[in-house]
Amino acid sequence: MTDRETDRESSTYRPAGLEGQTVVVIGGSSGIGLETARRVRAEGGRLVLVGRNPERLRQAELELEPQVTAAFDATDDVRLGQFFVGLSGPVDHVMVTAGAPAYSPLADMDLDAVRRDIADRLVMPLGVARHSRDRVRAGGTLLFIGGTGGRRPAVGMSVVSAMTAALPALVANLALEIAPVRVNLIAAGFVDTPLSASLLGDQLESRREELRTTLPIRRVVGPQDVAALAVHLMVNEALTGATYDIDGGQQLLPH
Repeated sequence: MTDRETDRESSTYRPAGLEGQTVVVIGGSSGIGLETARRVRAEGGRLVLVGRNPERLRQAELELEPQVTAAFDATDDVRLGQFFVGLSGPVDHVMVTAGAPAYSPLADMDLDAVRRDIADRLVMPLGVARHSRDRVRAGGTLLFIGGTGGRRPAVGMSVVSAMTAALPALVANLALEIAPVRVNLIAAGFVDTPLSASLLGDQLESRREELRTTLPIRRVVGPQDVAALAVHLMVNEALTGATYDIDGGQQLLPH
């Protein structure tokens, strides 16, 4: 055996790709989570799917044949802990896509909704990290989804901006605290998902057309684009503690 082969034998080296690896997707029944789950299956990975909506989760189960599904709200820390304790073996990666941004000017702000948003965006990732750290193999990944939109101050963006600033710091600190498990963040701009459609309503098509004509890539970013980045962050074991933007160049545009 060569020196290089010996080094690999004594490390957490894994073959490229997801063949035979187990990926937990929290928020895996729609949008970015569902598309990432499809990509994981296409690359030979095994799936554990978690979602809040039992019906959407059943539809994803029929399509993807995951090893395990679990319908619950991941902001319920007790249930989240029970879920990870109940897994039958170690996992390679955990991806969290759950949570929707809360846009509201101060005068109209529902503080109970803000508390729920903070729980979705900050408290729940801490719970996932705490409960999963002993179940994820060395060199595996915790991967969170955030956004880029809150980097530009605007009326109605107070909470979103605060979460946008907080998540990269949270991820960088977790990457040190739970190493050698890796922790990364995907910061997405506009992504053409059912969530975007529900937020924009009848303005959706005009927003798509605006992005097609103004983004440097001349098209709208889709969930498949984010899924491809997510899988890359899972399999590249040199990446941890960082935030990876995917917005088609949207941040390069003037206000």
